[in-house]
Amino acid sequence: MQTVYIEHLGEVELYFGLGVEILTGLFLGGLVGYDREQKMKNAGIKTNILICIGATLYTAISMVLQKQYSVGLNAIDPTRIVAQIVSGIGFLGAGAIMQDKGNIIGLTTAATIWVVAAIGVTIGFGYPVIATIFTLTILSVLKLLGPIYQGFESTKNHRYYHIEVLSHGDIKNLVKEIVFNITDRIDELHEQIIDKETNKRHIDFYVYLHPKKMRIMGDELKDIVQVDRVHYHQIEGKSPTAE
Repeated sequence: MQTVYIEHLGEVELYFGLGVEILTGLFLGGLVGYDREQKMKNAGIKTNILICIGATLYTAISMVLQKQYSVGLNAIDPTRIVAQIVSGIGFLGAGAIMQDKGNIIGLTTAATIWVVAAIGVTIGFGYPVIATIFTLTILSVLKLLGPIYQGFESTKNHRYYHIEVLSHGDIKNLVKEIVFNITDRIDELHEQIIDKETNKRHIDFYVYLHPKKMRIMGDELKDIVQVDRVHYHQIEGKSPTAE
């Protein structure tokens, strides 16, 4: 009877062990993907689940084959499969990085893809508990590091801004990507089609951030090819917690 190794359970029956690993990969990949989905990133729940499960299966099957053909010069080395996973994920991560007139976005998404694959490899080798611990660590970095970093910055100079963008195409997702690279908070984002024939659109939303970052974000929005005009102004006496 073929078996696989599962942390704290030892050698278990093949199908039971693979089932545990696949479900763990599904759950942990979904946790990271849900965080990215909330922040409107390109690699969301489905992408991260598929990456995690794929890395898990490649590693788990290589371990099964290594046990089955572990005699002689043709013995299978499971670490060779892992090396190919790392190379393949590198190409996938590179596709998540975009450059637009000197502005590079998607680095965190690419790094997340890379780490999710490492989680899958860890599960495939039979260590779901360790993979869970690392997943919680990654989620802590993604969710808490930004607020902690912003906590060290003085918020007394932050202001509440109303931003309006006039474009001749659908750029809402790109606008969200630029905004979320600067701040984790965006309020009341609305899009209105002004002219259907020319696809002219008007987007307006609110953000709370430092004036310097507002200027940076405004310049990045203006650099979008489809954007005709960007206008923003400070709203006095209002904050994200104000009614």
